[in-house]
Amino acid sequence: MYWEKAPGGLIRCTLCPKFCSLRPFERGNCRVRVSLENRLATLVYGRPCSVAIDPIEKKPVFHFLPGSTAFSFATAGCLLACRYCQNWQISQANPEDLDSEDLPPEAAISAAARSGCRSIAYTYTEPTIFYEYMLDTARLAREAGLGNIVISCGYINPEPLAQLTPFLDVMKVDLKGFTQRFYRTVCGGTLDPVLKTLEGLSHTKVLIDVVTLVLPTLNDDMATMEKMFRWLHEKLGPDISLFLSRFHPTFQLRNLPPTPEETVAKLREKAMQIGLRYVYVGNSTGHEGENTYCPNCHKVVIGRVGYQLTENHIVKGVCEFCKTAIPGVWE
Repeated sequence: MYWEKAPGGLIRCTLCPKFCSLRPFERGNCRVRVSLENRLATLVYGRPCSVAIDPIEKKPVFHFLPGSTAFSFATAGCLLACRYCQNWQISQANPEDLDSEDLPPEAAISAAARSGCRSIAYTYTEPTIFYEYMLDTARLAREAGLGNIVISCGYINPEPLAQLTPFLDVMKVDLKGFTQRFYRTVCGGTLDPVLKTLEGLSHTKVLIDVVTLVLPTLNDDMATMEKMFRWLHEKLGPDISLFLSRFHPTFQLRNLPPTPEETVAKLREKAMQIGLRYVYVGNSTGHEGENTYCPNCHKVVIGRVGYQLTENHIVKGVCEFCKTAIPGVWE
């Protein structure tokens, strides 16, 4: 799925903006898609290397079935190479180098139902690389009444995205920075395809969450972030969820300090001044930015500490106090 023959006996993958052209037996940048017998094959269909039951707040997803759990899985590999990846042990690995389990789509749905999960989350690495597995599972999940949540870097071409979105409830996109230089030097990609994905999602019914991990000295300058906030407000509207998350040293960026709480607090304030209504602080347990506030009366409508709910004042989709509608799926 999503490949074409190219001159010189090559197979060209058309799933993501990298458009890898592969010789026989060669793998794409993602490590899991390979040219075999004049076609493109996947090495990870139904073979996740990581499976867990997570609070939906861990994704983070705050405006879809709060307090519920998501049956979560990932395969090896990724199409980017972020120098700060917290899951680098699996994202930067070949599938044959990791233990995996046999979990075809039907088994994933059954396991989710047995576990009392209300949704499936395609997460931990980059779900685009296991697109066929994700798509087949999402179709079955929709038939079974389960939600579908994709946790993605947004690096996917428009056609496969359009085929996937009818089955999705939420897509959380990591907008890792807002300059081409950052994407090129820190992530091994480019910015424009991610913006294109976000704009494409804005024309669907999928709930859009945007997460930016704030890295000291690399993507935290106020001028650039303000441009990003204004772009989000103009292109996606005021009601998306934006998460500004603190960085903790990991992988190839252990030399950087953790993000100061003051930095994310100031960025959150600026984003809300620009008009974004639901701006959250991530990786900072107990911060007021973990809560959801009514944009009209400004009272806490969902209180959170870490992944735990402390209060919920959304009744039938509206603020219990002033009856203002709060966008999301709450029941």
